[in-house]
Amino acid sequence: MTALTIAGIGGFFVLYFRADAPRRGTTEWIDRIMNRPRFAFEFISHPMERRDAIPLAIILVVFSVVSFFKLGDFTAPQTFYRFTADAPSVTAELPKTERVTKIMFYTGMYTGAYELLYSQDGENWTRVRGSIESKTPMEQTHADLFKWRTADWSIDDTETGFTAKYIRLEAVKMETARKMLELGELVVFGSDGRRIAVTGLPRELTDEPELTPERASYMNSMYFDEIYHGRAAFETVRGEYPYETVHPPLGKTIITIGVELFGMTPFGWRCMGTLFGVAMLAVLYVMLKNMFGKRFVAVCGTLLLAFDFMRFTQTRIATVDTYAVFFIMLSYLFMYRYLSARIDPARRGSLRRAFRPLALSGLFFGIGAACKWIVIYAGAGLFVMFAMKLIYDYKQWAQDGEPGGYSGVIIKTLAAAALFFLVVPSIIYCLSYIPFGTGKGMTVRGGMLWDPEYYKMIWRVQVNTFNYHSKGVLDATHPYSSWWYQWVVNARPILYYLDVMPAGLKSSFAAFGNPVIWWGGGAAICVMTYRVIRYRDTRAFLIVLGLLSQLVPWMFVKRIVFAYHYFPSTVFLVLALSHMMNTFSERWEAAGRRVAAELTAYAGVLFALFYPAISGMPAPVTYFRKVLKWFPDSWPF
Repeated sequence: MTALTIAGIGGFFVLYFRADAPRRGTTEWIDRIMNRPRFAFEFISHPMERRDAIPLAIILVVFSVVSFFKLGDFTAPQTFYRFTADAPSVTAELPKTERVTKIMFYTGMYTGAYELLYSQDGENWTRVRGSIESKTPMEQTHADLFKWRTADWSIDDTETGFTAKYIRLEAVKMETARKMLELGELVVFGSDGRRIAVTGLPRELTDEPELTPERASYMNSMYFDEIYHGRAAFETVRGEYPYETVHPPLGKTIITIGVELFGMTPFGWRCMGTLFGVAMLAVLYVMLKNMFGKRFVAVCGTLLLAFDFMRFTQTRIATVDTYAVFFIMLSYLFMYRYLSARIDPARRGSLRRAFRPLALSGLFFGIGAACKWIVIYAGAGLFVMFAMKLIYDYKQWAQDGEPGGYSGVIIKTLAAAALFFLVVPSIIYCLSYIPFGTGKGMTVRGGMLWDPEYYKMIWRVQVNTFNYHSKGVLDATHPYSSWWYQWVVNARPILYYLDVMPAGLKSSFAAFGNPVIWWGGGAAICVMTYRVIRYRDTRAFLIVLGLLSQLVPWMFVKRIVFAYHYFPSTVFLVLALSHMMNTFSERWEAAGRRVAAELTAYAGVLFALFYPAISGMPAPVTYFRKVLKWFPDSWPF
């Protein structure tokens, strides 16, 4: 499959250059030599049409079903017992003395550990040792929150488990800052595998036994960085100061919408990201239609993004990257519309109409920056586009002999840009920290927004965030880390989740790219660069600029980074391939559209082929090893 994919992508590019070559029997080759195009920073924004509604609706419905399918359970324990220094233990009584073979528990907030003791008379107690000498049988680390876990013990007897009438659970370690520990459910199993109905425990530990799964999985538990961002959303709902502060709060605040609607459940903390992941497709469709004006190109390009593994996997996990990418796309969409605006100082309304998309671009830039700092990288690309339009428009007015009339437009435009891209985003960014202030005991009604302490808190968080991302984890390592040049060639996926199941099955999530999009898109960026140099193609220039603004900063980052940091760049890979499809459509018409459709269809085939590796769907281990593991040394699933 690897060789077939490379050959298919290669064939697509060979056909592209044939399509783009001067037509036989024409004087195009002479025109290209004699009439070298100039770099005219001018754009056309083609409008959406009613007929676009049907294909776009079909895409959104289909991929909503695909994306939300098996996203996570709608149920999970919602009540939690809080262990404190004053009440550090609980005792359960079994109906009779019998063998206990397994204990499952659902973790809640805060970190720590529990000692497990058992007794036959309620007076003489025996401590259960952990399977690792330095650990207790029931650990609740940062990586273990909101998960179903099984007590991990080491029993001296040759039989499994221990014989008991009473079981005691004692919190022996608690999160230093809060001195408390929360547990959602405690379930005891007997020798025949049945659940034992115990008494004496607090209601919160026994009121939802029907939610106990046969085994822990991504469907009923958190995985990867959900333990930070999903936890932060829950802390926001509860009005607590969050544990994770190294990303701005707005993305986690968006996650709270799902938690409020569906409870602190896997579906609840993931659904908003998945919804935004589907909404990305609508944004891209509009962007492609505005840029190229062809429904066919918009459909194929949108399907390419829909088929990308990274978009699918990344938007089904409760992290903030999805929101950042979504708002990057919106900010570029409206910047393109601003670039397409025709400003005539003699017409009062033209400048006002141009400011509308500019204002929206700045608004969405500000919202995105309040979700994650990577949106600031996009701001560099947006700034270059904005500056180039100002310069180009001024030169055009100078050529028309009226540069003085444009000076007022420049002043107004610079003032508007400062408002839209500096003032408004700064306000949004500061407002996004309201949940942090609430966690510190402040209130909006109590004057939080006018309190200097609120802004001092925000500043301290920014310093901490900068130190964390720039130098705080320079020496850290991770088995799935990778560097920017590995992302470009899709060399090192990050494995979010892995579960080796009975009967030779495996379930996994890996974040990496569809080879058609990442390999083909990378080559397409080279083609766009060629078009900028050879044809002065401004649309190709915007695509290359957008990708470089997202990728180049990562070339200078020295701490560990991961493949998902390439997620924003994938949008521009799709735009580059879409540009090529547009050329096919213009040069070869029906035959060119067929070539573009075949590449899109093959991306869909690979999406279906790799679906088990990106969705968590159980599949035979041999299928992963023999069919999906194209690069055994670097693809970890």
